[in-house]
Amino acid sequence: MANPGQAPLGRRAAIQWLLWLTAGGLLARRPLLGAPAPVNPPSAHLGLQLWSLRNQFKENVPNALATTEGFGFKIIETAGTYGLSAGDFHTQLEAHGLKAVSAHFGYAELDASVADVIARAQALGVEYIIVPMIPHHPLHFSAAEARVAAAKFNAWGAAIQASGMKLGYHTHGYEFTPDQASHGEIPFEVLAAETHPDLVLLQMDVFWVAHAGVDPVQLLAKYPGRWRMLHLKDLRVGAPTDASGAAPATDDVPVGQGRIPWPQVFAAARDAGVIYYFIEDESVAPLQNIPTSLSYLESFQL
Repeated sequence: MANPGQAPLGRRAAIQWLLWLTAGGLLARRPLLGAPAPVNPPSAHLGLQLWSLRNQFKENVPNALATTEGFGFKIIETAGTYGLSAGDFHTQLEAHGLKAVSAHFGYAELDASVADVIARAQALGVEYIIVPMIPHHPLHFSAAEARVAAAKFNAWGAAIQASGMKLGYHTHGYEFTPDQASHGEIPFEVLAAETHPDLVLLQMDVFWVAHAGVDPVQLLAKYPGRWRMLHLKDLRVGAPTDASGAAPATDDVPVGQGRIPWPQVFAAARDAGVIYYFIEDESVAPLQNIPTSLSYLESFQL
């Protein structure tokens, strides 16, 4: 008979087993060295523009997608497929529980073959095809060039809509310089006015709009119903502004740590009809900054 104060052998073994399991479980929940810091899962409408991890994708696509998954993202926007076919890239996305909502394709790609871009976008399974930039002189984008682009966007948009997707244009800052040769017309306003709202949506990169010296809140309100997506990155406090569409990577800081008034931006975005939000980290330390941005964004209902 066991002493009254001594647990039976079976019970003692069970307690030791539970303690071992608990310790093992705690250890299992510790992040691996170099893995993304754990964060709460992002909103279903908040994703990652994969350009944020461009260096990681160049080295190893599955590992970069595992990092994306580790951050908790479920939706993404592509910026190329890093040597894989669109179909193979889609397979890799599915293996990591990721859904491509939209994809960036170059202006020249669409100019060469809208049908080819549509086929690749369908293989990726996206809803939106986004043009990230219009070719132009490094120091000047004219209203005339904007009109040419707008006409092409309307034609491409009609073909893309017929395929079940939508075409969009991504702001990059250079579109906001007045064209003195055209009585001060602002090329972005030409693009917005001369593209059909049903055929061409707008994707605001909030960083580049602010970098160009334009108020993103006012711009969202000026074109309600046109904006479908935002790119989220913050502009360093004290960074100079210009409409060049270029800035050093050090001017890109985590969302919430710069000069952009995000509460007002998100309120205006909801009123304007924005559906999707993509973090695009172009800083020097995206692996560290993406979790910081996510932590800040947890307080907003996106």
